[in-house]
Amino acid sequence: MPVVKITGQGLAAIALSVALLWGCWIETRVTMDRSRAERARVLHDLKLLRQERRPEPVSLPAARQRKVHSLLS
Repeated sequence: MPVVKITGQGLAAIALSVALLWGCWIETRVTMDRSRAERARVLHDLKLLRQERRPEPVSLPAARQRKVHSLLS
């Protein structure tokens, strides 16, 4: 013997609420996946930028002889 009878309108409201809840959950998952992909792309780009800006070692310049000018001469 049922204590409470669910009306058609109540059942429709429950179905709509469940559908909205699933929609929000799916959208959250999609947003999280996109943010992970974006984070990975940004970190990759930063790594590339750091490699481009890293100075490459070069050989020392050849020593040149300087002329010393004296104020006393």
